[in-house]
Amino acid sequence: MRVAVVGGGAWGTALAAHAARLDHEVALWAIEPQVAEDVTARRENTIYLPGVPLPRLAASTDVDTVVREAQLVILVPPSEHLRSVAARVASSLHEEALVVVATKGIEEKTHALMTEVVRQTLPRLGPGRLAVLSGPSFAREVASGLPTDVVAASEGMEAARAVQAALHSPMFRVYASDDMIGVQVGGAVKNVIAVAAGACDGLSLGLNARAALTTRGLAEMSRLGVALGATPLTFLGLAGVGDLFLTCGGELSRNRRLGMAIAHGEDPQAYVKAHVSVAEGFRTSAAAWALATERGVDMPITEQVHHVLHHGRPLLDAMKLLVTRAHKEELLGIKG
Repeated sequence: MRVAVVGGGAWGTALAAHAARLDHEVALWAIEPQVAEDVTARRENTIYLPGVPLPRLAASTDVDTVVREAQLVILVPPSEHLRSVAARVASSLHEEALVVVATKGIEEKTHALMTEVVRQTLPRLGPGRLAVLSGPSFAREVASGLPTDVVAASEGMEAARAVQAALHSPMFRVYASDDMIGVQVGGAVKNVIAVAAGACDGLSLGLNARAALTTRGLAEMSRLGVALGATPLTFLGLAGVGDLFLTCGGELSRNRRLGMAIAHGEDPQAYVKAHVSVAEGFRTSAAAWALATERGVDMPITEQVHHVLHHGRPLLDAMKLLVTRAHKEELLGIKG
């Protein structure tokens, strides 16, 4: 199969490497000429995945060269650029190509999920040709060929099963789901909660506090997902609790590192600008909080992360607001 991976960051490179190991014909699009040159000539993404050897890949800064005639197109740009990147892909996309959205986030201006952005940009793309891929998957480990489980979701599961057939392997197990909303909400909100978990660790609040924060974060993502039409059980799966626990506790988590940096006194805006790799929780916090407000969903952790990241609220003030909230029923809003 000819596979196009659109996005030369760590996650896009990791997915391209995995597909190449399955003997697909893989082409990677990167906006940075250095990434395209290094991946092709040095078999390493020195900017986003330094030190990780890659299988032989063709990489280019020309979208048309990468996407034209591809049977499987995986979109992996940062969430803020997905709309513009999908628009660039549109004229080159084969009429029968299967499109997989592997970007995790919520569009900040429109509060749209990633597949909604793609549907608006590529209106001729039917449900049988659009899927989303998510789950607990640090890019460095996937690129290194370490065992990983993910989930592909689509309406009716036709596209999800096609992704499963194309990308499943013993070291990269792909499960299928028909809950596109739940899989996307889980993949987006877990990044926000991971910022809070990193701050919790940075303040040395202890393992009890991190466990409580992560669990209540799961409740928040579940409430938002159910309000948008997701199946509650999805949040007990790979795209929910699996990705949440990985991102909140894993040393490779960019979002957790952002939270730790804030706890150590760094300015969040300056930290994000200084790092080439994107911490999606930064932008997603604003979009998720706006979406929760629109839908009347209680998301106190997301609210505080949003105010700390975007409105300068002191971290200890945010913590105080969380721990002094009135007592609640544990499963309020997520029973389905």
